[in-house]
Amino acid sequence: MNTSPWSAGGEVEALVHPTAIIDPDANVAPGVAVGPYSIIGPGVVVGRGTVLGPHVLVERDTTLGEQCQIAKGAVLGSDAQDLKYEGEPSQLFVGDRTVVREYATLNRGTRASGKTVVGSDCLIMAYAHVAHDCEIGNHVVLSNAVNMAGHVVIEDWAIVGGLTAIHQSVRIGAHSFCGGGSRVPQDIPPYLKVAGNPVKLYGLNTVGLERRGVSEDVKQALKQTYQVLFQSKLTLTKALDIAESEVRQIPEVRHLLTFIRSSKRGVTT
Repeated sequence: MNTSPWSAGGEVEALVHPTAIIDPDANVAPGVAVGPYSIIGPGVVVGRGTVLGPHVLVERDTTLGEQCQIAKGAVLGSDAQDLKYEGEPSQLFVGDRTVVREYATLNRGTRASGKTVVGSDCLIMAYAHVAHDCEIGNHVVLSNAVNMAGHVVIEDWAIVGGLTAIHQSVRIGAHSFCGGGSRVPQDIPPYLKVAGNPVKLYGLNTVGLERRGVSEDVKQALKQTYQVLFQSKLTLTKALDIAESEVRQIPEVRHLLTFIRSSKRGVTT
C-alpha cells in the first residue's frame, strides 16, 4: 500500500481523496493518507503516517496508531456482534505499524471490558474477524479468514493459520503456532504448536522460536517442561508440580506453567 498514489509521510498534511468523508469529530494526524470513498467516523483518531486504502470504513470511537496500513474494504470500529450489546460506549484500539488487509473486520468492545485491543506490528490478513472485547498482543499474525468469537486473548508473537475458528474466551499463548483450518475450543499454551479439528499438540514451536533468536538453553528448558507436562503419564496437575520443582524456572518456563494453571477453559493436549 505504500506505493499507492495516496500514500504520504513525514510532517506533510493529511492527503485526503476528494471522495473520502471525514467526520468533524475525527482527529487525523499529519502524514495520513485517506483513499477514495473511505469514511472516517466520529471519535476516530488516526496516527501519523497511517494509510487508509480505498473503501475503508472506520466507523467510530477507534484509535489507529502511527504508520498503520489499512487495505481496501476493511471495516474497523463497528458495533459488537453480540446480542447483549445495547449501544453502550466502547472503543477499538490498534497499535503502531499494524497492517489490516482487505475486508478484515474489527469490532469495538462491549460493557464487559469497554474495548477491543490490537497491538503493534501485527498482520491481520484478508477476511479475518476480530470480535468484541478481544485482546491481541504485538507481532501477532492472523492469516486469511481467521474468525474469533468475543473475549479471545492472543499473546505476543502468536501465529494463527487461515480458516481457523476460535471459541469465545480462549487464550492463545505467546510464540505459539496454530495450523490452518483448525477449531480452537480450549487454550493454546505458549511456545507450542497445534493443529486440527479440534486442535491437538504437536510439540514445541521450534521454527518460530529459532526465527526469533531464542537461545538453546531456553529451548531445552521448554522441551523438558513439555515432556513432563504432555508426554508423561501423569495427570496435568501432578505434572505441573513436578515441572515447577524439577525444571529450571527461567521466565519462559514460568510463563508456560502459569498460563496453564490459570486456564479457565482447559488447555489443548
